[in-house]
Amino acid sequence: MRRMGLCNRLRPEKAEQYKALHAAAWPDVLACITACNIRNFSIFLRTPENLLFAYWEYHGEDFEADARKMAADPVTRRWWALTDPCQEPYETREEGAWWASMEEVFYHP
Repeated sequence: MRRMGLCNRLRPEKAEQYKALHAAAWPDVLACITACNIRNFSIFLRTPENLLFAYWEYHGEDFEADARKMAADPVTRRWWALTDPCQEPYETREEGAWWASMEEVFYHP
């Protein structure tokens, strides 16, 4: 299992829309997340900074392949078409990434 943390910014004017979308996440999107070997997926919001922090546990063997599978899913792509405009990615994120990955510096089971 691989723990993963990512961050992004939330556009202040889109905060309520973003929270409402996630309060009623589409079942097909949730199924795709599970099919791509992601478990315990959470998104946290820190205001007033509008920092989004995402955490999940990856239980697969090939994260890049599972990420491509998720990106190819038509329902997930429609979901992202709604959620992505709510976000403002960091300029320092990895090339080709939407969310910026974070280094795990401490873990205590």
